[in-house]
Amino acid sequence: MQTTTKHWDTYQDQAVTEYAIENDNGVKLAVLSWGATLHALCVPTDKGDKNLVLSYHKMAHYLDNPFYVCMGIGRTGGRITRGTFPLNGTTYNVDTNEGRNTLHGGPHGFNTVNWAGELDASDPAIAKIVLTHTFKSSEDSYPGDLTAKMTYTLDNHDEVTLTFEANSTDTTLFNPTSHCYFNLSDDQLISGQTLQVNSTEHLDLDDEKLPTGKMVANAGTPFDFAKGQNLGQAIRGMQAIPEKGFDDVYHVTPAADDTIAKLTDPQSNRSLTIKSDRNALVVFTANSFTSNMKLAAGAGQPYMGVALEPQTLPDSPNHPEFGDITLPAGKTQRYQIKYDITY
Repeated sequence: MQTTTKHWDTYQDQAVTEYAIENDNGVKLAVLSWGATLHALCVPTDKGDKNLVLSYHKMAHYLDNPFYVCMGIGRTGGRITRGTFPLNGTTYNVDTNEGRNTLHGGPHGFNTVNWAGELDASDPAIAKIVLTHTFKSSEDSYPGDLTAKMTYTLDNHDEVTLTFEANSTDTTLFNPTSHCYFNLSDDQLISGQTLQVNSTEHLDLDDEKLPTGKMVANAGTPFDFAKGQNLGQAIRGMQAIPEKGFDDVYHVTPAADDTIAKLTDPQSNRSLTIKSDRNALVVFTANSFTSNMKLAAGAGQPYMGVALEPQTLPDSPNHPEFGDITLPAGKTQRYQIKYDITY
């Protein structure tokens, strides 16, 4: 294992640090302190390293668009209707940032701050990037001051583990995720890749992409990825709707080993298996990417990547049947996302 730390950029007069790990197989993981952003997940090829995630060259470029490219998401992934939810008999109103609603933790979420970080390479077979930050209720409007930790781990089996931990001074909500966009191929678009999702239904969403509380069956529709489906074909099947692609929440059933999805590129034989013990996966095929996005892979365009975001079903305080994301005061909650890479 090799580890490096370097000054990567300066944003809002703060130093942005890149923490990087390279395992014994030549797989590289790099994370930025701002937004706990997964900046690179590279595998070796005969033409050099291939970054499996979308990235930018500057911090400002990560933040000058609404797409949360590969950034940490919290306190709550997804939307909260009108920024309002009941908790322990009290109705709370948190800051909104998407019209009348709160998206991905609101305007002061995990992606908006510069986390403190350190590298842990004490174990020769595994290395960790540990990021911490305290989100004060007075700043992000959620109840309680939340002390959060995000740990990225890379081992010599080419498995990346992202661990979220948090505790709060008062009972609050905690439903974090990673808004990571993947493109496993050597092409600019994802149309040749295959996605499989352990799901038979997805959330019914209204015009504001808020859950109605109902589920819609996937079978017999372009939403059906249960046995694996070519993403280009699936996207073509969605051209009749305004979204012209996917921005949807799948109700997933983890397998015995917690696998919930697998992305494969048949041409390069690269694959990514995603493991989570939570009940949802957001699939977003970058339908609305625009040409002013200065991505490292080139100017933004639709379908450059697919965001795969494991979490608990969103807006669950307003739909208790979706799951419980309550974090009681003084308790530490822990969630994990694992990425198994083959290449």
